[in-house]
This record gives sequence, C-alpha cells and structure tokens, in this order.
Amino acid sequence: MDMNQDGSEGNSIMNTGVVVSVRGSIVDIIFDQHLPPINTLLHACEGTIAIEVLSQLNAHRVRGIALTATQGLSRGMVVEDSGGPLQTPVGKGILSRMFDVFGNAIDRQPAPTDIQWRSVHQAPPPLARRSTKSEIFETGIKLIDVLMPLERGGKAGLFGGAGVGKTVLLTEMIHNMVGQHAGVSIFCGIGERCREGEELYREMKAAGVLDNMVMMFGQMNEPPGARFRVGHAALTMAEYFRDDENRDVLLLIDNIFRFIQAGMEVSGLMGQMPARLGYQPTMGTELSQLEERIANTDTGAITSIQAVYVPADDFTDPAAVHTFSHLSASIVLSRKRASEGLYPAIDPLQSSSKMATPGIIGERHYELAQEIRRTLAQYAELRDIIAMLGMEQLSPEDHKVVGRARRLERFLTQPFFTTEQFTGHTGRLVSLSDSLDGCERILRDEFKDYPESALYMIGAINEVRKDDDSVNQMVAEPAGSTDES
Repeated sequence: MDMNQDGSEGNSIMNTGVVVSVRGSIVDIIFDQHLPPINTLLHACEGTIAIEVLSQLNAHRVRGIALTATQGLSRGMVVEDSGGPLQTPVGKGILSRMFDVFGNAIDRQPAPTDIQWRSVHQAPPPLARRSTKSEIFETGIKLIDVLMPLERGGKAGLFGGAGVGKTVLLTEMIHNMVGQHAGVSIFCGIGERCREGEELYREMKAAGVLDNMVMMFGQMNEPPGARFRVGHAALTMAEYFRDDENRDVLLLIDNIFRFIQAGMEVSGLMGQMPARLGYQPTMGTELSQLEERIANTDTGAITSIQAVYVPADDFTDPAAVHTFSHLSASIVLSRKRASEGLYPAIDPLQSSSKMATPGIIGERHYELAQEIRRTLAQYAELRDIIAMLGMEQLSPEDHKVVGRARRLERFLTQPFFTTEQFTGHTGRLVSLSDSLDGCERILRDEFKDYPESALYMIGAINEVRKDDDSVNQMVAEPAGSTDES
C-alpha cells in the first residue's frame, strides 16, 4: 500500500523521477526509490506541467499522460511525485463558481475559501445504499414530459448529430429546472467550445440562478488527458452535495461523446490496439466507471442529463450504443424535423423512456402517449402515399389521422426562453396537465377546422384561441353543440 495516498508531504518531496521520453502528451519517467501507483499526479517544470500515471512499465519506469501542454518538457528533467491522485475542490465555497479540471477558478474572481479537496477517483455507491423509488422529473417542455418523461435521479441522453440543437435543448432545461429545482446544479462541459461556456455563464447570471450552480469546463483545445478527467472531477463535486449535504443534484454534461473521444486519444497515444471503428478497447469500462457513479442513494439523488453527439447521425456507432445502455430516457434529435422547423427537433418515435408505464405516470397519461405515438406512426406510413399520389387518394379516416398528426406535431413545438433573441417568440413553460389536455383535445378533433399554423410555437392549448375570433367560439364551445351562424 502506498504510504503517500493520504497526501502527506513527508515522502512525496523526496520521491523524484527523471523524464526519459516525451511523445506528444505521453511521458515516460524512471523512479529509482519508490514507484508511484496508477492515477498518481506528478509535477514537472516547477509545477507548471501535470502528468497522471497510467501504467507501470517495469519496476522503475512509469508511463503517464500530461494533463497540460508539454511545451518545455525535455528528457532528463526532474519530476516530483505529489503523493496522491488528481483532486478537486468541494464544499459550499464552490457554488456560483467556474473551474477547470485542476480546481482552479476560471471566472476572474479570487480563489474560493471554505473548501476541501477530494480525489476525482471515487467508487460508485454500493447497491445496498441505492434508492429504488421512481419519480417523474418535469421539464416544462411539452414533447419531453408527454412522450418521454424523465426520471428524478435517472440518466437522460440527448442524442443528435452536429447542429440539430443538443446544446440549445440542454440550456433550455437548465433554465426551466434551475428555477424550480431546490437542489444544486452542476454543469460539466467536456471538450466544448469556450463560446458556449461564456454564454452559459452570462445567461445563468442574468437569470439569477448562478448561486446554486457550479460549472466545470475542459475545453476542446485542452490536452486529451484533461478532457478525460473533467467528468470525474464534476462527479466528485456532485457526490459531495448528495452524500455530505443530502441535497438533490442536477448534473448536466455536454458532451459525453467528447469524453469517449478523449479516452480514444489517450488510448491511441498509449499505443493500445484500437477496437471497432478505431475506438479504444476499454471504452465500455471507462464509460461505466463514469456513469455508475451517477445514482440515487438514501440521502439524495443525482439526476443527469447528457448531450451525446452521434457521429454522422449513425445510431449504430459504438459510442452511441454504449451510452444508450446506461440511460433511463433517450431523447433523439432528428435532422429532418429540424429542417422542417419543428423545434425542439425531437423524433417522438425513436425517443423512449422507461418511465412511460401506467404504474409510474398513470393510466390516462400512458394511454394518451400511446395514442399520440400510434397517430404519428400511422402518419409516417401514409407519407409515402401522400408523396406519390397526393392527399386525394386517402380514405376519409386516413384524412383525419393525417390532420391530427400534423396538428399534434405543431402543438408539440415550443418557443424556448434561451432562443427568444433569435426567434422573436417569447419562451413558454408548459405544465404536464396543460400538455396532456392539449394533446387530448387535438386527438378528439376539436381543432380540425382550425389551420395547422395556429398550433405552431404556442404554449398551452388555450393560446390557440387568441388568433382568430371566428374559430374562437367554435373551439370554446363543447364538441357537438356548435350552432351554424
């Protein structure tokens, strides 16, 4: 057992090694006295270069990955053993702050006080401590709450290719949930653009929700070692609030694919034989080590929403397949729907949630969701006939199905608070009961004489009446009691 794991200084200053090779971010170091364990953090160039031990090659030689740029590092340089793994700050002092992977504040404010440091490598909670309750987590977004409800303390994934709206949807969920969410929100940006981090910080500050939020970023220009560890650092913070303060945590990760990508880069640099499509052979293990730490316990819950980039829109890609297996809800974004202007561009037939059962969401909600899916599926089948032969060839019943489906599609669009400045539409937060009520009334053909465009980009169904007085009366009166004027 390594005597320096407790972080004591006694031996760590004495235990030094010498760099023998530098190949990009991979550094080989020889130690004569004491070989540092795996995951130990080493420092070179007076602490400016951090290296994490990944493997022990023999009795005196270790191979590590640099978590910082390696400019200035050369053979023969002395490396110091820090005596412990990479650590991150936890405590009340980290709230409303923004950090990098080393726990340094990057929001131009003084270093936080009232904090303690913990290792980023923690074991997931044992099964005996895990909670088995199933509760719904409302987002205020109609399409998600009705067809793919999220689980409180569960893991939801936002799947989509480049530019279909993953980050926008994630930002909208933060906006909607941070206000009504009594716990702590932690945003973890893995390999994301600095522009997105800066915009999110500004928006959260303007919305007045930064006080209960922590942000952690490993930008895409940082070395793969730093991007690979930023998720573990954010989880350590989340575990502190769950286990020590007994609070619920909302953990938002953008983008989990970049975590897999960083692991692929590290694996390639380490010289491991790649597996299918060039991914690292250890991808399943690495993803599990991160995902299994996100769990409900008897003291609190970590609810996670993760954006997942899907390479070339191919959902059979190993990165997407491995991520799917960890999630309780999958929200699939469709490029086709985005091109039609149906935002959020969620594909209702490909998306799913294990919460959508009568025992959890209730009979009425379950039956409505099933009927909506059936209607949209029938419309998808009829689209080919419409494209080839036109609407005239459809039976009267099919005509009704198409009308319902098209009105449902438009009703399930929603103006977002985070895109107000681009769209000109004021954002809407819609309760689950309003969403279900609107879908039910559309399925009952209450709006069959109303133009489809009147249902586009509205909140609750009663907003539809404001547009047209002539249909106002018809919609307001119960079905079957309309008099011809």
